[in-house]
Amino acid sequence: MSVAVWNTGTFPTDLARKSFAAMITRLMPNGQAPLYGISSMLKEETAFQPEHGYFSKTMIFPSVQLNGAIASGAATNFVVDSTANIVPGMVLQSDSTRENVLVTAVVDATNLTVVRGFGTVAGAAIADNVVLYLVGNAYEEASTRPQSLVIVPTRVINYTQIFRNTWLASGTAIATSVIAGGSVDAENRQDCAMFHAGDIEKALIWGQLKSSTKSNSYGTMPIRTMNGLINYVTVDASGNVTTLGATTNWTQLEAALDPVFAQVTDPKGAPERLFFVGGIARRVIHNVCRLNSQYNITDQQTSWGLQFDSIRTPRGRFNLVEHPLFNAFGSSASWSKMGLVVDLPTFGMAYMTGRKTQSREFNMAGQPVDSGVDAVGGTLTTECTCLVKNSAANGVLYNFTAAAAG
Repeated sequence: MSVAVWNTGTFPTDLARKSFAAMITRLMPNGQAPLYGISSMLKEETAFQPEHGYFSKTMIFPSVQLNGAIASGAATNFVVDSTANIVPGMVLQSDSTRENVLVTAVVDATNLTVVRGFGTVAGAAIADNVVLYLVGNAYEEASTRPQSLVIVPTRVINYTQIFRNTWLASGTAIATSVIAGGSVDAENRQDCAMFHAGDIEKALIWGQLKSSTKSNSYGTMPIRTMNGLINYVTVDASGNVTTLGATTNWTQLEAALDPVFAQVTDPKGAPERLFFVGGIARRVIHNVCRLNSQYNITDQQTSWGLQFDSIRTPRGRFNLVEHPLFNAFGSSASWSKMGLVVDLPTFGMAYMTGRKTQSREFNMAGQPVDSGVDAVGGTLTTECTCLVKNSAANGVLYNFTAAAAG
């Protein structure tokens, strides 16, 4: 006991009411909306209008590809596919011969003038289609100011989507005693919450960007859907989408997962990703691990079998989570054979102000009457959008079918 003013800092842990997403995680940690639940622990943004956008920059690593062979080590005009992002003073290295060249002029969109053999490797013939990569720049003493090189931001937009789910029970049903489970209104409330969380979760994964209109009793109204993770990756990082073959071995799995680590999104943490999988996909991954491992049964062993919670590649770790929604339509559905790689530092959500899961009840104690209907109920409404700040750090794998050694 203490003598003090009760304030929000006095609340014991978990006494204060949680957000809807946080409650979903706390009450149903193994439920159908793990990604939405995790979002409550990540940084959120406020969407000030239905079109929520942000600007993204990707570091430039300049290079040129030859559009025609260089016949000798004396030729100084290089015809290339594009001179974009190349400025005088850059030092480029031939990927095939290791010769460095100094760019002295960008003649036009496809022609460069260079100084050959600008290093210890002498100039020599270079084959067509060879790529020359930037390896630095060099300027003489008292040089004039070099030409600037800028990274143009890319505007990424997503739309807020309105999610609504209602529970409803007649007055007679509420008055009826039940011998199992909670009260009728409590059961219906919980079912509604699960439907609401599940619908948001599905959109976070499978949503596709759309802005349209729909007529209702008030006229023609806007309706919008948001981009989910899969569409973000498919549109912005198609190289991170892999459809596996009839069998998958370790080498193929590693190659499919490898591109997600080409992006460093959290320099303070270890290279790690969340890997949501369907039931078949998880079994195939386990079998790939089993076929490429050795294990022994020891004396007096009372349990047998393998269960992996994570897999490691030379570049990072993947924490496996079997997603209930991927198994929702049975083992024959393609979702059960897929995997979704999520980089949590790049993922987040933005809510419209005051639209972070509102609960409006009617005909309950102290609540307004709803058109005189002899029933009680309520509606959950959330308006939010999905944010993926670096699509290339995420990935999608389809068609896990069978495992193979190798």
